[in-house]
Amino acid sequence: MEPALLVGDYIVVSKFDYGWSRHSIPFSPPLPSGRLVGRTPDRGDVVVFQLPRDESVAYIKRVIGLPGDRVQVIGGTVFVNGQPIRRAPFGAIQDPGSPEVTVMREHETKPNGQTYTTFDRSPDHEGDDTQVYVVPADHYFVMGDNRDNSLDSRWPREVGVGFVPADNLVGKARCILLSWRAGVSIFKPWTWVTHFQPDRNFVPLP
Repeated sequence: MEPALLVGDYIVVSKFDYGWSRHSIPFSPPLPSGRLVGRTPDRGDVVVFQLPRDESVAYIKRVIGLPGDRVQVIGGTVFVNGQPIRRAPFGAIQDPGSPEVTVMREHETKPNGQTYTTFDRSPDHEGDDTQVYVVPADHYFVMGDNRDNSLDSRWPREVGVGFVPADNLVGKARCILLSWRAGVSIFKPWTWVTHFQPDRNFVPLP
């Protein structure tokens, strides 16, 4: 989810936004399926969910497609129901997670007009051109913001994420609470201060 999230970020997740399922409870006990007081996420929401092929693993991605939507990526541009998600490049930087890689930053616009930033490594990258995905009922199509370095719904659940069942949603990621740079260690107390990133505290997620 770079650049919105970086290694070392601690985030606040609201479990109230989409109602409650068994995955809203620690250790995901084997309760009946379904959600209580559920609400559909909005396109563009950043959500935490249990990985469909291994529900002991939590992932965080951005919701791109809702139930019934037709999603396709053409030349790196995401289309939902035949309409492109507008994107506008605004400069290249080094990928924070892979400094040897240069990425193009692009603004994408959510349906509500709010923008967020994605990374694009290169044209014609794997995942830049896809089939049309039809999102099943009670499922969602998700993608990471680091588009050329994200295992998401573009790949089937056996190797990637596939469609995310509504029951697997844990909650909506609201903000970065606290953040430390890579290299902080519980056994090196001085790094708690030297690696602390105050500029990333209480930052809302777009």
